[in-house]
Amino acid sequence: MTRIDRRALFASGAAAALLAATGASLADSPKVGGTLRLAVPRDESLEQVARGAVFDTLTEIAPDGTLRGELATAWQTDAQAKIWSFDLRESVQFHDGSALDVQDVLAVLKEVGQVEALSDTRVRLELAAANPGLPFLLADSRFVITRDGQGVTPLHAANGTGCYRVERAEDDRHFLGRRVAGHYKDGSAGWAETLEIIVIPDAHVRAEALRDGYVDIAALPQSEGLNGQRGLRFFPSEDDMALAVAGHVGMPRQVGTGRPLDDGRLAERWWLI
Repeated sequence: MTRIDRRALFASGAAAALLAATGASLADSPKVGGTLRLAVPRDESLEQVARGAVFDTLTEIAPDGTLRGELATAWQTDAQAKIWSFDLRESVQFHDGSALDVQDVLAVLKEVGQVEALSDTRVRLELAAANPGLPFLLADSRFVITRDGQGVTPLHAANGTGCYRVERAEDDRHFLGRRVAGHYKDGSAGWAETLEIIVIPDAHVRAEALRDGYVDIAALPQSEGLNGQRGLRFFPSEDDMALAVAGHVGMPRQVGTGRPLDDGRLAERWWLI
């Protein structure tokens, strides 16, 4: 089996190529509720998907591959693409109840260039060299916004502004996240009420868990035992199975398949039909 890059594996655009191939669920509207359960190998997958649901960045790459604002609502640059300004979303809270502050954003952007606050909701960033693609760069998971710029913390203590707050987490074993009520993305993401990611090291057991209904999505399962199973979808194909997905899982209608998209957004963008 081909082991594809995790950025592609857990990007909604790449994974949803299976959706385009089958035509399944394209007409289904997203629904709120239920528990979306993923079985993943013992590698970086749990961290990647969980942190993608818990944290936000200034910008994000949408399921169709287009760029849009996340914690930034707008941005501008000069003709040389060296000086940038970003307008920040207002009334955003971290999961611990503290408000998103301009200093939280400065702490992340200082890794990119010289940055200053123009107001409580506007920052200015000067780059050492021109970069017209900066807004795409800032959608990368390296630039998640954390409280006081605290950076990477153990998953059980992760405190982000994303659609899901940590309810329970065990490193390299299990993650349970619960949907944040009244989140600014309500109506566009965060469909499942709870998100569960389970580490199952054995590919055969991941396949069995999906086949027997214990999980809804299995990453890199053993294809033997799933081939020919009705009601399942496979990416990129039944012969080269990177993802196996139950038929009751819905995905975005429009997806981009030309490049890997933002890490870990599968969890907040998929839903249960």
